Amino acid sequence: MAKTPATKTPATKTTRATLALDKAGIRYSLHAYAYDPDAPRIGLQAAEALSVEPGRVLKTLMAAVDGRTVCLLVASDKEVSMKRVAAAFSGKAAAMLKPADAERLTGYHVGGISPLGRKRVFPTAIDAGSLSDPAAEIHVNGGGRDLQIRLTEGDLAAALTALVVPLT
Repeated sequence: MAKTPATKTPATKTTRATLALDKAGIRYSLHAYAYDPDAPRIGLQAAEALSVEPGRVLKTLMAAVDGRTVCLLVASDKEVSMKRVAAAFSGKAAAMLKPADAERLTGYHVGGISPLGRKRVFPTAIDAGSLSDPAAEIHVNGGGRDLQIRLTEGDLAAALTALVVPLT
């Protein structure tokens, strides 16, 4: 995608995630949806609400590898392998962060954690099996429980300086 300002729709909101993309000159579009706090799997609920294939919506997960915080992105219909997460970051053991810790470290609420515009930058990995083509569009959380950002896979990986490795 060309580096042009964002396509802002009636769902226009400004979040730290959108500000980060604007600053980087990355083109994206915003998509609001009806967030269901009781949904058993938030990423799947977002995909359904937006009429998008679950594999095209990446969930943002926060984990620790040997005590070091990392960010993971994986398709909403897949589960991460903690062994693969540890290996991706050259560690021995990996575990998911407690929700309160993830919120404190990212500055976002669970269900609205974006990989973009976090309070602190953490090493980030995107599941290779969740990507198909750098030009393909993908959705990630936009920094709110009711907001998704659509951008290309290549732009997302570049904006995050992310490793692309098997995590599932």
